[in-house]
Amino acid sequence: MKRESNPNPYGLNEEQLRQYRDEGFVVVPDLFDAGDLRMAEEAIAELTARAVADPENLSGLLELEPEPVEGKLVPRRIYNPILAHEGFRSVATHEKLLGCIEDLVGPDIDVQHSKLNMKPAHVGSVVEWHQDLPFFPHTNDDLVTTLVYLDEATKENGCLEVVAGMHDRYLDHVDEDGYFTGTISQELEGEKVPLEGRAGSVILMHPLTPHGSLPNTSAKGRRTLIFEYRAADSFPIYFGELTHRNEQTAVHVQGGQPRVARVGGPAPVLPMLRDSISSIYDLQERSKANAAKQAEKVS
Repeated sequence: MKRESNPNPYGLNEEQLRQYRDEGFVVVPDLFDAGDLRMAEEAIAELTARAVADPENLSGLLELEPEPVEGKLVPRRIYNPILAHEGFRSVATHEKLLGCIEDLVGPDIDVQHSKLNMKPAHVGSVVEWHQDLPFFPHTNDDLVTTLVYLDEATKENGCLEVVAGMHDRYLDHVDEDGYFTGTISQELEGEKVPLEGRAGSVILMHPLTPHGSLPNTSAKGRRTLIFEYRAADSFPIYFGELTHRNEQTAVHVQGGQPRVARVGGPAPVLPMLRDSISSIYDLQERSKANAAKQAEKVS
């Protein structure tokens, strides 16, 4: 519930809150208009131009698509955009968005991490089915994966897909040896629901909601700005170097900063890693390659 001392005119209605609680996600159409997103658009243009011109020196900022598009290197992800440019931070801290997040996790809010995924026309890498929280287990599950569509998102250009109602538990993301693969390894129950939306629409998703996306087969690019919000009393559980690395990019954006961790939600599963993770793309690709090698040995 929102604090009366800090009223916010923005937020979710009862139907949207019900859907989030019952299904693990909700789409808020047209939350942002073009004016709200202008600074983010300018930031993307600036950072992309710099990174493509000098990819080696900006490897920690941006990840390129593995194959050139029309002879040019194009980005598929900007790391930590909230730290990279004020234009992204203006979206993450916009009262329209924070009003929705406050309805879900309370008034004390951090951004646990952020990223910008880009799916260029006719390219756009696949993201395999996964849950978010296994990548960064916390003391409770009051986190909200938030996707801001900067372009119209459709099934053809690789919009997000989810399976509703499976956000009450951790699913397996392991290979036969028990190592974390970043991909759900058990059968998914339920219908896969594509979450299409116009530019400016926002998806709010529970961190245990199974989701993935297809490649972009259309002539239109699709860019998605992603913020992982958390209640400020949801603290990361240390399981290795990745935990420490993630916390270097966390940003407090609203309210107080409690020093007492709140414990709740499903019992966290700590991932066992073979080696370090640079991105979900990297982990999923390496896991698929390892599975193929194991299959060759068996055959």
